[in-house]
Amino acid sequence: MIIPVRRLAAVCALGAALAACGTSPAPRAARPSAPAPSSASASPSDPASPSDPASPSDPASPSDPASAEPSRAPTLAPGPAGLTPVFKNGPRTLGKTVALTFDADMTADQGPRAAGGEHFDNPGLISALRGLKVPSTVFMTGRWAEEYPAEARSIGRDPLFEVANHSYSHYAFTDDCYGLPTVSEDRMRADVERAYTAFRTVGVPDAMPYFRFPGGCYDQRALRAVGGLGVTAVQWDVVSGDAFATDADAVAREVLDGVRPGSVVVMHCTRSAAPVTERAVRAIVPELRRRGYRFVKVSELIGAVRASS
Repeated sequence: MIIPVRRLAAVCALGAALAACGTSPAPRAARPSAPAPSSASASPSDPASPSDPASPSDPASPSDPASAEPSRAPTLAPGPAGLTPVFKNGPRTLGKTVALTFDADMTADQGPRAAGGEHFDNPGLISALRGLKVPSTVFMTGRWAEEYPAEARSIGRDPLFEVANHSYSHYAFTDDCYGLPTVSEDRMRADVERAYTAFRTVGVPDAMPYFRFPGGCYDQRALRAVGGLGVTAVQWDVVSGDAFATDADAVAREVLDGVRPGSVVVMHCTRSAAPVTERAVRAIVPELRRRGYRFVKVSELIGAVRASS
């Protein structure tokens, strides 16, 4: 997700940070075009075949549906006609809770860039979150997990974190989504399943049934395509603006100015596209705690919505 420093910096962050990772594209307003089915929210590239993110002949493609099934955790009820529900933020009236979420982005065809030394991971950020004892939700692409299996496994087995699905390929599920390549409608479900399979393959035991659309872009067609997977689509209500940012203080201000009880903050776990995130987090966390906020994972916010509905 990334948008220039303000509204822009956060939305494009999801998409642009991956497609053009390294050059900030002209930002556009966030464009989830489908109505949020849930009242609570109100609101692919394979290095071998980047044009077909979930080729049935690829060994990484899910052949056993059970092997790709996410763990059971609180989810929202499907929308009309079985549409995937969309979650944006938790209850505003149940105490000062906030969820920091981090997109571990890597588009499927960026393998050569990683081989050339570009860093799509951010171990310093993960270490900072551990040192600060901040529960967090990491939205990971399957391609990222394959590129950094030890890091994915370490995050996935640490009770401080929960791993959620950000697609396998980080291809867009709508057209015109911050320059990302697109996945065809008949491949959308397979792309999500393939990510869960990648997580299990690298040793992430219990990925959550939460899905963040690449670029945050979705429409009715996309919600319908992944509707049978039992996942809740997770958006956000606070854009950090960390994508392509060079001023950690500005990112911290964006978050501190935007957080409200129940907020979901979108940030990134990608050094090359979000180099100041760790420094921003080190400023954000103590200040929000000083204001009385408690850090939680997305699952706790969704559970609170379920309990209060």
